[in-house]
Amino acid sequence: MTDYFEIHGRDGAARLGELRLADPVTTPALADEVVEDTGSLWAAERDVPEGADDVLTVLPHRSFPAGTDDKVQSSFAVDSPDVDYPSAAVVTAETATDAGSDAYILSNAQGFVGHASAFRDAIVAAKDALPADTALYLSGVATPRNVATLVYAGVDLVDAKLARVKGRQGMYLTSENEYFLEDLDELPCTCAACQTPREEFTHEDCAAHNVNALRAELATVRQRIRDGRLRDYIEGQARHNQWLTAAFREFDQQYGYLEERTPLIRNSEIAAASSDSIRRVEIQRFAERVTSRYKNRFDNPLVLVPCSATKPYSESQSHSQFHDAVQFRAHLASMTSPIGVVPSELELTYPAQHYDTVVTGRWSEDEKQFVASVLTQYLERNDYPRVVAHVPEHGYRDICERVEQEVDVPFEYTVEDHPTTTDSIANLMSTLQGELKYSKRERQHNTVKAIADYQFGDGAGDALFADVDVQMTSRYPKLQVRNGDGDQLAAMVPQYGVLSFTLAGARVWSDSDAPTKRVEIDNFAPHGSVLAPGVVDADDDIRVGDEVIVEGPKAFAVGRAEMFGAEMTESTRGVAVEVRHVEEK
Repeated sequence: MTDYFEIHGRDGAARLGELRLADPVTTPALADEVVEDTGSLWAAERDVPEGADDVLTVLPHRSFPAGTDDKVQSSFAVDSPDVDYPSAAVVTAETATDAGSDAYILSNAQGFVGHASAFRDAIVAAKDALPADTALYLSGVATPRNVATLVYAGVDLVDAKLARVKGRQGMYLTSENEYFLEDLDELPCTCAACQTPREEFTHEDCAAHNVNALRAELATVRQRIRDGRLRDYIEGQARHNQWLTAAFREFDQQYGYLEERTPLIRNSEIAAASSDSIRRVEIQRFAERVTSRYKNRFDNPLVLVPCSATKPYSESQSHSQFHDAVQFRAHLASMTSPIGVVPSELELTYPAQHYDTVVTGRWSEDEKQFVASVLTQYLERNDYPRVVAHVPEHGYRDICERVEQEVDVPFEYTVEDHPTTTDSIANLMSTLQGELKYSKRERQHNTVKAIADYQFGDGAGDALFADVDVQMTSRYPKLQVRNGDGDQLAAMVPQYGVLSFTLAGARVWSDSDAPTKRVEIDNFAPHGSVLAPGVVDADDDIRVGDEVIVEGPKAFAVGRAEMFGAEMTESTRGVAVEVRHVEEK
């Protein structure tokens, strides 16, 4: 538990927090000026320090270098005293455990930072062992070039020790590179230290610059977290260093760790600028849910069409032509890199309308393999009488032909030269001649059911909205779901393509067989928000941004999760759920 550290924002494992000292510190941050180390127990026995509210006191400790045998660590481990001031305990990834401190320093950081898989293993092990609402501190390893990746992995506090040492050794650091000072004819920085004329610039000036550069980089990282764009930033920055590239790719392989911490929805756009974007949690999660939760409810053929630069796709000029040709005689799904396959009912659902990608007209082999895999799984799960592939020859058609060999459904190809040419559109129309149109009511019902499946789990749509008396009001994309008495149950949120429930809808959800996202609270009625100390239990599959049911002895409520499930139950500070509607019992 913690009394002096609180999380205010999240971007995957990266967090925007507050170290609640007399003068609060916004994290991720440099801790040098606010840390007081009370010393090592290897040197001498030490009394419990008095501490203060204006510093983070590092409690007496025994540090272990990387490679220390586990038995040695266990034999000499120190029990941290219970103190009532801001404190940090020194541990390793192997000995990390809840010691009641506000921050935890990994003493063996210099042994694993620089080795991608060891870095991943140490961070994941430490985060799994430590309380979710405490700060993780790595000492002696941060530089302007690597600090964004450290924060992306889940680090909250660093110091400038390494940056100073490198400066005194004549190494000039930037967010992209490291230079020998003597190789620089001019200084590529305008910080206070770099105002010194080049010929008078000393190693001490270089150390001061390095600290300034590290502090500035952390400010950039904090803003990236606020914007929800840190991953975009490190994908670009990693190109300047092999270890950084290897590190974030190792974390991509640790999908469970990142997925649990990555919001379900957000306002920011995904910049899909490289093949690494395919491995992002948001992309992989969308593909996994489409291929394991989505259920086609139309009896018509499937028409595959290319994506468009305009989002949502249906508002683009090309998709307007496709819709005019199809005229609800077939089910539309878009093929796109890096998302995969987007059924028309999910075109608003994050991240389907929140990404932008590089358009060259040429698909990489990684893109082809990923989209082909998604389309294959999609067609194996969903029954269609036939597939009409209205896609360009390059890239798209190659994918369809690969998939055609893997599935037991006939494919037809209708494009000549380009999907929007007169001949191609005529081919599409004639191919669908004789197919019966599905109704507006069927389209609307299938849309909200598909979103429910995606949002809550396989079968949720039918469990929630199979009642023949369910009615749709308003217009797409702001559909409202009402029961036979006219009471509103849920509404589409067009910004994210998800469902938002009323209390009546939450009751239906709670009483149905649909998978639920439930938060159990203590003996109070929340108004505005549920704070973490009031949470008794929460489902493990809750993610930030999830629609959740909140229930306790005195209240029934519905709202949006601001923490992931395990974090709600472990945290002693912070908002767990933003409550939208509440009913006192």
